Amino acid sequence: MDKQSYVGNSDVSAIDSLYQQYKQNPESVDISWQRFFEGFEFRQTEFEALPGGSSGNVVSGEMAKEFKVINLINAYRQRGHLFTETNPVRQRRKHTPTLDLEHFGLVESDLEITFQAGAEVGLGPAKLRDIIQHLKDCYCKHIGIEYMYVRDPQRVLWLRERIEQVNKPKFNAEEKKQFLEMASKASLFEQYVHRKFVGAKRFSVEGCEAVVPAMDYIVRHGGDMGVKEFVIGMAHRGRLNVLTNIMGKPQEQVFAEFEGLEYDEESNFDGDVKYHYGYSNDITTANGNEVHLTLCPNPSHLEAVNPVVEGLSRAKIDHYLNSEDKIVPVLVHGDAAVAGQGIVYEVVQMALLDGYRTGGTIHIVTNNQVGFTTNYLDARSSTYCTDVAKTTLCPVFHVNADDVEAVIETMKIALEYRMRFHMDVFVDLLGYRKYGHNEGDEPKFTQPTLYKLIASHPSLREIYLKQLIAEGTVDEAYGDQVKKSFESMLDTKLEIAKTMKVAQVKHFLEETWKNIRKATTDDFEKSPDTGFDKKKLTALAKKISTLPEGEKIFAKTAKVFADRLKMIEDDKLDWAMGELLAYATLLEERHPVRVSGQDVERGTFSHRHAVVKTDEDHEKEFILLNQISDKQAKFSVFNSLLSEYGVLGFDYGYAFGTPNGLTIWEAQFGDFNNGAQIIIDQFISAAEDKWRTMNGITMLLPHGYEGQGSEHSSGRLERFLQLCAENNMQICNCTTPANFYHLLRRQVKTDYRKPLVVFTPKKLLRYPKAVSSLDDMAKGRFQELIDDSNINKKEVDTVVFCSGKVYYDILEYKEKNGIGGNMAVVRLEQLYPLPETQIRKVISSYGKNVKLIWAQEEPENMGGWSYILRMLRDLAFDVVSLPASASPATGSPKVHEKRTGEMMSKLFSYSGVKA
Repeated sequence: MDKQSYVGNSDVSAIDSLYQQYKQNPESVDISWQRFFEGFEFRQTEFEALPGGSSGNVVSGEMAKEFKVINLINAYRQRGHLFTETNPVRQRRKHTPTLDLEHFGLVESDLEITFQAGAEVGLGPAKLRDIIQHLKDCYCKHIGIEYMYVRDPQRVLWLRERIEQVNKPKFNAEEKKQFLEMASKASLFEQYVHRKFVGAKRFSVEGCEAVVPAMDYIVRHGGDMGVKEFVIGMAHRGRLNVLTNIMGKPQEQVFAEFEGLEYDEESNFDGDVKYHYGYSNDITTANGNEVHLTLCPNPSHLEAVNPVVEGLSRAKIDHYLNSEDKIVPVLVHGDAAVAGQGIVYEVVQMALLDGYRTGGTIHIVTNNQVGFTTNYLDARSSTYCTDVAKTTLCPVFHVNADDVEAVIETMKIALEYRMRFHMDVFVDLLGYRKYGHNEGDEPKFTQPTLYKLIASHPSLREIYLKQLIAEGTVDEAYGDQVKKSFESMLDTKLEIAKTMKVAQVKHFLEETWKNIRKATTDDFEKSPDTGFDKKKLTALAKKISTLPEGEKIFAKTAKVFADRLKMIEDDKLDWAMGELLAYATLLEERHPVRVSGQDVERGTFSHRHAVVKTDEDHEKEFILLNQISDKQAKFSVFNSLLSEYGVLGFDYGYAFGTPNGLTIWEAQFGDFNNGAQIIIDQFISAAEDKWRTMNGITMLLPHGYEGQGSEHSSGRLERFLQLCAENNMQICNCTTPANFYHLLRRQVKTDYRKPLVVFTPKKLLRYPKAVSSLDDMAKGRFQELIDDSNINKKEVDTVVFCSGKVYYDILEYKEKNGIGGNMAVVRLEQLYPLPETQIRKVISSYGKNVKLIWAQEEPENMGGWSYILRMLRDLAFDVVSLPASASPATGSPKVHEKRTGEMMSKLFSYSGVKA
């Protein structure tokens, strides 16, 4: 129980009644009230010893005043953060009501009265003047804290004990010298680069340099607490400073990037700007602790890296750390971005979910009080930029970024809170931005008053050095030596950089990915064999289709699994069996599998049933894919929160940490992937070309035109194909369970990794013709292209290429109308990388004069048509599709049926197709 719960917003008459009850029988009231009344009676005894004695009215009046002081104390706890000295460059906004005495029924003369309420803040009986001074020191100086909304009394008490300490521990001289060294490195690095690379963009952290000693401290203190790894995500501001001063990236490499050198090895490698690259390094702290640091690469899209950091952290926990205590994710936000970017909310909501938790994240906000040119008052409606933290009841510290020791004190509490409770915590470093958005930008266009103040404001190093000199910890000569030594080292590094011929860019997880090679164009000519011993495959099929004995299973679920056993017996496996067997075989081969997304446990269309529940009276869970064998890898499947952006980003990060496994994100409908467009555009399609980072994330996007409307038909194939170049990812649209099975296995069985985007079916999940045999899966490989095996090639004068479910639409029309003997229908199962050699070989097998048609179910301006036209320019393809349309699909099944019929009629009358 919160030991102060009995004093908040208390009604005096009710307390008086409780006091009377206490006097009759002390044990009849809660122990906390017993202690309070004991103190009150002690105070009453003191009062009665004074001349004049006491009366009932005096007792009642004294008690009332005690509770007015209690209310004052609680007000400081709840609202003290509004009246802090946390803004280093200008006055804070005024908030009302204030914490003045009159708002609590107290007067100036009460200041000299001793109150028992002083015990509530650790002072014991104390004068009101001393109580207020202590509260101001705790809540209204350079650190403000919001925590009273936290609903867990244990967490509230833990925080309060640290905030309201009467004799707070002081930092010793050696610690202060370490803080000065880091503050000096942060300030001097920025100043050095500003002089040596005039006008170059670096997104200086000056004004919030305290983030550097803050991060240095949590790494060192975390190492002492047993933390083995930190995974960091941050935007461009201050990134170069963190890379060199925290991550240990050689300064000469950063300086070479300023020189604009060409990249090593590959002439077609695009690279990225210097303040987007990631980095990993092993460091040894002063106390001898080995700590691994990872800074994830990020795009300019602010906060987009957040879920990637969380996913990578979770992968490390799952695969080898096996503890949330051994890793800490750290996200560094900007004030405008943390308030304005919705991805922050999505990631915060993940923090306590089984499939996405990482044991708590430390959020650090470098609060510039401006976003590019936008004033903070125009950037949010909330009081603070960090108010999103209250979504999950995280404590928030607001700290003056000019006070190094206040920052370090806050980081100590924040880290220990995270380690104790495994929950998120926010630290808002309130500072400023010395220059404009970048070093070439003029901030006085939009904030002239603020930047007049900033122009004369001393640096963090200057402020802290002056403080330490004044208190006698160091002298001026010490500060000069720190500066001289650091700048001399930078001079040496700059000279080395001038001798470098090329800029080096390496995978930021080089050690994790050391056994995975870069793919070549030849790798995509033909897929490797992905078969699996048939006897073992059959045994696995039965095992994952057999429900546990003695359990009462929901009847419809039981039928699904009975049907699966019948499929094995009949050797006609449907789509779900193909998928689940791909997982089972990979698990048996010790490749972990993770499937995540909205409703993936059952599957949007009730086809997967990876998690089995018993009947409504018990609702126990079973995951049959985790009951294959003792040696198998783990299968993880998680229904996600209703998010695309955050969850795909998380799973992409998870795939970074899982090069030997299969990591899948499935959209509820393929159409919804555009909610995660930033992850697709900035990471999945471009990361290897920007950052030399491989990733094997697999996206499953249900796609197919069946009259379900504009948001339940198209996974937007055309958009993915537009993003394809340089073998950056794989785009597939399979038509058989076996080919899907081989495709999923291929994703892990190659010795390279590429993102895989699969447009998965809806209709085909239970379509009688979309079945495969165990032999189809036990033998062979993924087929990028499937030729028409039901045709006499000598009679063919028209060859139709298509992809996905439309193949069966064509087949149905053919069979229904008894036509099409001279038309071959070829399925393009992989659209990118385009199997051009196979396409041309198949076309040549039909002779020289055949007509070529591309048929698609999507409108002409969507789907694969524009891509096929661009990639096969020399082949005279015509197209048969739905007419170009602004909306992907109709919402009327009848209209859909009519349009599809018209399209088929056009296709089969295209060249006088014969029976």
